[in-house]
Amino acid sequence: MRKFLLLAIAGCFFSSCEILQFAPEDPIKGAGAVTLKFVQMNDVYEIASLNGGEYGGLARVAHIRDSIKEKFPNTYLFMAGDFLNPSLLGTLKVDGERINGKQMIEVLNAMQIDLVTFGNHEFDLSEKELQNRLNESNFTWTTANVRHVTEKGILPFSTKWDYSNVPTSDFSTFNAIDADGNKMKFGVFGVTLPSNPKDYVYYGDIYENAKRAYDLAIQKSDFVVGLTHVAVEEDMEIARQNRSLPLIMGGHEHYNMLEKEGRTIIAKADANAKSIYVHTLIYNLRTKYLHINSELMMVTDKIASSAKVERVVNKWTELLDQKLKEVVENPNEVIYHASTPLDGTDKANRSKQTNLGEIIARSMAYSYNDKIDGAIVNGGSIRIDDRLVGDITSTDIFRVLPFGGTVLRMDLKGRLLTEILNYGNNQSGTGAYLQRFNFSQDSDGSWSTNGNIILDNRKYSIAISDFLLKGLDIPFLTPENKDIIKIYTPKESETASDIRKAIIFYLNSLKK
Repeated sequence: MRKFLLLAIAGCFFSSCEILQFAPEDPIKGAGAVTLKFVQMNDVYEIASLNGGEYGGLARVAHIRDSIKEKFPNTYLFMAGDFLNPSLLGTLKVDGERINGKQMIEVLNAMQIDLVTFGNHEFDLSEKELQNRLNESNFTWTTANVRHVTEKGILPFSTKWDYSNVPTSDFSTFNAIDADGNKMKFGVFGVTLPSNPKDYVYYGDIYENAKRAYDLAIQKSDFVVGLTHVAVEEDMEIARQNRSLPLIMGGHEHYNMLEKEGRTIIAKADANAKSIYVHTLIYNLRTKYLHINSELMMVTDKIASSAKVERVVNKWTELLDQKLKEVVENPNEVIYHASTPLDGTDKANRSKQTNLGEIIARSMAYSYNDKIDGAIVNGGSIRIDDRLVGDITSTDIFRVLPFGGTVLRMDLKGRLLTEILNYGNNQSGTGAYLQRFNFSQDSDGSWSTNGNIILDNRKYSIAISDFLLKGLDIPFLTPENKDIIKIYTPKESETASDIRKAIIFYLNSLKK
């Protein structure tokens, strides 16, 4: 059963989170009950608020947690994976090195987050980059199924500090105490889905390791909860195999949900801290009864910000603004209003034609005044892994395509164009899947442009991202291919010189 609980913003983390309904015979009303508050985030790629400050922002989340903790000292902040990548900030370079999540570590350190687990996007980073982020963390990482493949064998990932080397543990435990001195301990384990294979990463079975970690943690704890980054169907199976598991704080999906499988509550908040979950747990030390109330809080511009965290956020956003102004004059200008959400999720853009992919490809064609037969771009270049809705700014376009690139005009033979389109179509599920404009496939498998079937020996002109001509996604597509007739590289002054500029130019043209 899906349950969406929307809180009023003003005062909701005080009054609403306190209201619990008990039956007259409820054993929790007796003495010796410890109250805990779990604040849950998942899939957060942006440190600052979005949509002109309308929603999100980690400084606001910090304020919410701090406000709750003033009244409930046993308050903990958790991140259910996916936060080091992707982000526009992460693609920028400082002192010759890409930031690659450094900004997120600094902000989470300032927030004094209690525990994180790995998401699949953490492994977008190279082995060295991920190790640097681990070393910079002042907080704890936990995982029961992800390990580090090293020359010495398969070992836990570890955080290296000045005088110690701290391995990630299968689970973490926390001590809690109430005003009367009553003490208890709870455990948290983490698991991650194996959707991002890398040579330096070993993934153990999700279910076996969740059960193993639970069984170990419960020996040292009064109760154990999950902090997972897997698909909701996998969360449900974890719950089925661990019937005593009361709560799973999950990630991976980007929209809020509250599910129940047996006795287990499964909660996921909206991506980019548009919302967070606040879980109230009351544990009766005498009866061992645990009561959980999970409420969704929308993070909006009506919520104040933590000054300490905002200072760190501002440091990084000022750097971003400075870099963007080197490309566009006004990065915060609204250039488009999306009444229908534009789908920028990884899964969609790597497997099917999306409305966002169509806009990108159409913009590429428009940058050449539509004097071409079509446009293609690899779905893997779309890195926002989110949906865009409402007012869209130039900055949002940079978030969609943080690595940029040039839009080339290429003249080629029809047989090569057909081969390219077939290859891209067969790469569904990977970054080599092609987002297209003005190309369609007929029922017999042939391709058409402008309503005409593509002929093998005819010359066609297409707009194509420069990345695709490197032969990385499509091995046979390099400048040396004999069926490429001509390649035009735009001058820096031309719109096509940067794919982001091409999109901004096209969307602005729609307002005229």
